[in-house]
Amino acid sequence: MFNIASAQKPAAQALRQDGLSLLLPADLTTELQLPMPQWLQGWQPLTDSWNRLPPDAHLRDGGHYRRRRHGCFVQELPSGTLTQTPHRAHWQPTDYNALHGGFERWFDPIEPGVVEAPAWTDLLVSLGQLFTQVKAVPRWFIEAHQFRIDTTGGVGRPTPEGAHRDGVDFVVVLLVARQGVKGGETRVFDAHGPHGMRFLMEQPLTALLMDDERVIHETTPILPADVPAASAPVQGFRDTLVLTYRAAGFQAP
Repeated sequence: MFNIASAQKPAAQALRQDGLSLLLPADLTTELQLPMPQWLQGWQPLTDSWNRLPPDAHLRDGGHYRRRRHGCFVQELPSGTLTQTPHRAHWQPTDYNALHGGFERWFDPIEPGVVEAPAWTDLLVSLGQLFTQVKAVPRWFIEAHQFRIDTTGGVGRPTPEGAHRDGVDFVVVLLVARQGVKGGETRVFDAHGPHGMRFLMEQPLTALLMDDERVIHETTPILPADVPAASAPVQGFRDTLVLTYRAAGFQAP
């Protein structure tokens, strides 16, 4: 368990055997059976929406390094029909998020132009169908989070709550963009043992798929990248799409 060979196994097999699958960009569309090049042509325009994320008003560590939007969906199986729910708060118990758990967090909704795009729907549906190969369920309750972590204040923390589980069945972390930063190492640990692995997600469309019951994950802080003295500073940020899939309904108080 927990070696980079998980990137060479079929995703469903890796999730069953290792509790995680690391999909490199070249493998993402193949594993999810997304049509190429049509899917990529539809996805690329959506990445601009990360430039319009509003600040996260709920950070309890006093930071101003995170921007985000949030949306919820229900996927029926085996048809794969995806329906967006009325906008709702994001809630986690303190057992899973000691820093930000235990209260309702309302975030601005994901832009309609994003959630209505075929590339968005195809991505969420394909992931849900992949996860049913590991755990057969009648439907998935999906939460989607667009994140931008920046280094304007000197340091950005992708997971200020530390190493954690999310209280769901499966978690997806998809790298959308990374610019002008160093750090941000992804770490995944066996939730019931001593083993773990660490790696850096650098290429857009690198995706980490995790069985949330079996692994704990975190990402280390990011810092501004080192630049030559004569160079103009570059805005540093790390953009991700985080998706959670849960069979037992949305988490709520």
